[in-house]
Amino acid sequence: MNFNIDFDNIDITEAEPVQEPERQYYFIAKARKYVKKIEEEIGRSLTFCVTTFGCQMNARDSEKLTGILEQIGYVEEPEEEKADLVIYNTCTVRENANQRVYGRLGQLNRAKKKNPHMMIGLCGCMMQEPEVVEKLKKSYRFIDLVFGTHNIFKFAELLVTRMESERMVIDIWKDTDKIVEDLPSERKYSFKSGVNIMFGCNNFCSYCIVPYVRGRERSRNPRDIIREIEHLVADGVVEVMLLGQNVNSYGKSLDEPMSFAQLLREIEKIEGLERIRFMTSHPKDLSDELIEVMGESKKICKHLHLPVQAGSNRILEKMNRRYTKEHYLELVDKIRKAVPDISLTTDIIVGFPGETEEDFQETLDVVRKVRYDSAFTFIYSKRTGTPAAVMEQQISEEVVKDRFDRLLKEVHTISEEVCGVYTDTIQNVLVESINDHDASLVTGRMSNNLLVHFPGDKTLIGKLVDVKLHTCKGFYYLGEMV
Repeated sequence: MNFNIDFDNIDITEAEPVQEPERQYYFIAKARKYVKKIEEEIGRSLTFCVTTFGCQMNARDSEKLTGILEQIGYVEEPEEEKADLVIYNTCTVRENANQRVYGRLGQLNRAKKKNPHMMIGLCGCMMQEPEVVEKLKKSYRFIDLVFGTHNIFKFAELLVTRMESERMVIDIWKDTDKIVEDLPSERKYSFKSGVNIMFGCNNFCSYCIVPYVRGRERSRNPRDIIREIEHLVADGVVEVMLLGQNVNSYGKSLDEPMSFAQLLREIEKIEGLERIRFMTSHPKDLSDELIEVMGESKKICKHLHLPVQAGSNRILEKMNRRYTKEHYLELVDKIRKAVPDISLTTDIIVGFPGETEEDFQETLDVVRKVRYDSAFTFIYSKRTGTPAAVMEQQISEEVVKDRFDRLLKEVHTISEEVCGVYTDTIQNVLVESINDHDASLVTGRMSNNLLVHFPGDKTLIGKLVDVKLHTCKGFYYLGEMV
């Protein structure tokens, strides 16, 4: 993405600015000088690799890290063990995610011993856990940079601190109300982009670590969101994904409150923007106003991800989800009436502490009544630091596996039936890539999020085209352009 700051003309002999983002522009300029000096010494460009673990919020953060590094002068290197600067943007939703990071750090340490210029940085949700930072300080002293989710905007400043001190730099904030705009970002796709509309979460579901590592909810100013999307559209973007831990509660922290539905109405007005997606929606905050906007909109995609997690009211209460099965099903009825061709997807946890066979049957009942296009199904895993991890009646592995298999079978059976209804219809498809398995095909996505593979070449990437759907293969279609 083009970034219109002349970093070479920033005077780094002056004291650093206090205000953001000017302060970070100063440190980007300073880092550029250090990088150029090293490159002159070694006779080649310095390289970087950003590896992302976890959700789309993390993916968006990684685009910001990449944008900053490219402005500093680093060149991207896809193989992390060959890079001069490796950043792990970590996830901590499940404890095994932490173990994966520790395992890969061991491999990086061997690579670092061979490359005297190599630096390793860790950021993201995992770094917000004090015990993780203590472990890194004690057992992983070869790491150069550690920062969390709240101060990612300080990346250039922290990198300069490491370059000047040649010691391990750790900067973790427990929480923040700060949002810094107008920093560099480098999109993965030229034609679509994630856009953060808010950060943090206030829900405290009993199984979830996110509110503890992402902090309390804070919404971006709507003018900044609109301005960012307008710039993205001017740069070739036709589809945006509005991101937040719970987009339905957008606006509550603003000085002048604005609902998510009102924000969508404003975004809809942006000329040149073709598609609007958003996630994640919490059922407890899904308003009638939002359903109305979805029904009226010409740009909001016909897809809603609405995590149910469980169908039993008893389990939903233990999860602290703050809605009932009946309320959830009522919402689904309202949505289907407003948007008859909506695609509904969900998240479901199997084996939550205390779940009985009767509770599980309630979940199956929701799946059969809603008839989801697809569902992300998870076996409950303890997450240290959450209330659910110390609950009694943890379910045996054997019982959970049996329930999970039965749920998966039900979800797949229904999904094949639901997704097959578009056979022999013509649908508008946004072409995203050359097909992974057959270079004569391209892969695109319908408004309802279903994938379509059809003959084409790379000139179609980023374009919206009409495709006749011939064969449904469960979660995707084969077709041809018309």
